[in-house]
Order: sequence, then C-alpha cells, then structure tokens
Amino acid sequence: MIDEPPRPPWKMDWTAEALQEFEGMPEDGKQLVLSARAELITADDPYYRGIDADVSLPHWITVRPLASTSPGGPHIADLAGGRGWLIFIFIRRQADPQITVTDAFWA
Repeated sequence: MIDEPPRPPWKMDWTAEALQEFEGMPEDGKQLVLSARAELITADDPYYRGIDADVSLPHWITVRPLASTSPGGPHIADLAGGRGWLIFIFIRRQADPQITVTDAFWA
C-alpha cells in the first residue's frame, strides 16, 4: 500500500497574539479574515507558489512571501488592498500538516 501525501483541508492554528488581534477586529474585518482562512485551508499549496498560481483567489486577497529571500518561509495574505493581513507559515508534515497564523491585522 502506498501512502498518499496529506491533502487539504489543512488544519489552521493561531498564536495567542494573532487570535487576540482577530477577536478584536470589527465584524467586516473578521468576515474577510474567515473568508481568507477558507481559501488557505482548501488550497493545494497555501503558499500559492509558481507563476499565476493565485489566479483562483478572489480579487481582494493576494498571497506572497513575507521576505523575497525566503520563499519557503512565512507568507502574508494581504486583504482588501492592504486594509488587513494575515502572516502565516505552512508546515507540510507527513503526519499532521498545518497552517499557523502568527499575526493578524485590520485597519
């Protein structure tokens, strides 16, 4: 029997600070963050690597590396043209892959 690699939906966890920021957001910000969460946990590759890999995303979200020198490191999901963002890491472990949100912001 060949083990298949894990597939979405991915688990998503939040650091205590990011969760506190999320809980303090106004309702419109929370709704966009939850919509972005739905996009990230169902994506084959939440880092959307490759040319035009993010064309399936809604127009109000873009995903890119936080630092261009670290394409496999933390990524930022810009929301609503920069009104908010999520900074996250994706750990593709064989047994338990997951996304961890390390920062959340809404203006």
